[in-house]
Amino acid sequence: MNKTVNINLGGMFFHIDEDAYQKLTRYFDAIKRSISNSSGHDEIIKDIEMRVSELLNDKQKTDKYVIGLKDVDAVIAVMGQPEDYIIEDDLKGSQSFSDHSNRRTKKLYRDKEKGMIGGVAAGLGHYFGVDAVWIRIVLILLVFAGFGTGILAYIILWIVTPEAVTTTEKLEMTGEPVTISNIEKKVREEFENVSDKIKNVDYDKYGNQIKTGVGKIGSSFSDFIMTIFKIFAKFLGVILIITGITILFFLLIGIFTLGSGIFIDFPWQGFIEAGNFTDYPIWAFGLLMFFAVGIPFFFLALLGFKLLAPNMKSIGNIAKYTLFALWLIAVALAISIGIKQASAFAVDGRVVKKETLNLNPNDTLLIKFKHNDYFAKNVEDRNDFMVTQDSTGTDIIYSNEVSFKIEKTEEKLPYIQIEKEARGKSLSEAKRRAEQIKYGYKIIGNQLILDNYLLTDLKNKYRDQEIEITVFVPEGTLLKPDASVQNYDRSDDEFFNLHYSSDNYIYKVENSQIKCLNCPADENEYNDVYSTARDDSTDVTVTINNNGVTVEKDTLKSNKTNKGLKINKDGIIIKTN
Repeated sequence: MNKTVNINLGGMFFHIDEDAYQKLTRYFDAIKRSISNSSGHDEIIKDIEMRVSELLNDKQKTDKYVIGLKDVDAVIAVMGQPEDYIIEDDLKGSQSFSDHSNRRTKKLYRDKEKGMIGGVAAGLGHYFGVDAVWIRIVLILLVFAGFGTGILAYIILWIVTPEAVTTTEKLEMTGEPVTISNIEKKVREEFENVSDKIKNVDYDKYGNQIKTGVGKIGSSFSDFIMTIFKIFAKFLGVILIITGITILFFLLIGIFTLGSGIFIDFPWQGFIEAGNFTDYPIWAFGLLMFFAVGIPFFFLALLGFKLLAPNMKSIGNIAKYTLFALWLIAVALAISIGIKQASAFAVDGRVVKKETLNLNPNDTLLIKFKHNDYFAKNVEDRNDFMVTQDSTGTDIIYSNEVSFKIEKTEEKLPYIQIEKEARGKSLSEAKRRAEQIKYGYKIIGNQLILDNYLLTDLKNKYRDQEIEITVFVPEGTLLKPDASVQNYDRSDDEFFNLHYSSDNYIYKVENSQIKCLNCPADENEYNDVYSTARDDSTDVTVTINNNGVTVEKDTLKSNKTNKGLKINKDGIIIKTN
């Protein structure tokens, strides 16, 4: 049996067995000998005793708990060995040599006191001399951009990096020399950090004694919920940082690429490039959009940093209010410009031109679209709107807003109708812009060659300029559209159904629709069935029996008899009775 000794250490009362007491006494004696020749050693010893008493107090489970050797060994492991407290001056006897010895290099430890999970980022921050927030951001970016390598790197560093536990290790972690002044400073800092806990020891102890079992469960559940919310807040902070920085990056790139079409296109870029608002230069309008869109995302990124590091220093009220004022001005100007833009597209103006196509009765009308090598690589290369230069170096607006359709006419000869359309604040302005659209086509014998683009001067600005081409053909006319027509054809399919499988098909204009004369049977099936269904009728009969479904109708024309459409397992069969 060991004898128990009652001691008063650092103003606290402890029960301690004799072996543990002797070891603790030898420990303090060794420290006193280590710093006996230094000034202020009594104050340092007092601080160390108070720190040891605080650590021993944490070991006490009850008022009658007896401190043993294991508890003393644990405290010594935290505080460090007596030789850690030796001054370099005493060992070397030379001030200059001492200064050289005190210049210790940093050692990598995990700082769990300032860490969020394992203290890896905080330790790396100490080692590299940067804020731990930036280390965390790099690790997060490695998670998303490095296919999860950030998580793997964190786990590896957590395993291989030791935790800074003793005072010496904490000083080595920050690169501070292990001197009496630094030890005293570190001990005092740690003591002050936990002083609030010591003040509330009795409160915590007696408070826990009066808690009921239900209260403890509720407290644990509350802690669990708070932990979940903290994790969610950190995750949300990461999302906000990535989103905010990404949007700001692309907005910044967009300002420098306005007018060039490089890297990114913004919804408003077409209007900027066209000089849609001549009162503002292109760069000013781009900067306006940057402030109107970018400032909210900048504050979102700041919010993300605040969620990750609540102690991060604020940018200051002056910066906040300045950015907020800039945002209000940018939004107000953007709304004003938006209203101006809407009024600029208020009225639709049209200019129509017609020209007869002089075809011989047996001629086949050949229709094709062509491109301009100066603006496009081929006829398939399309652009709804583009600011470019013509062969003379003049800035122009280029567009493939060209549509084509075929309709029937009662005239004897076919003719083409070109409609130029544009918008403006008034009808006169819209018609003036429509008249200034440049569009070309050629009629060479039985060939109709159409440009697949329109041009207009940049001074006319972008106002939904477009071309509508309509070819009116009388009954009996033969047509042969080129494959290029399919990109621009807007005809009613019930009247003219263009087949895309070949550009060698010949079409003939009939009474109710245009039929393909040399198309495969399966491509003409729709037109044949539709034509049959469109015949005038007064009576329709539907019969369902074991043979399938039969649809019969009576016509009013004297030269037609009853017709039936029978649907069964073999497909669709049209029969005439």
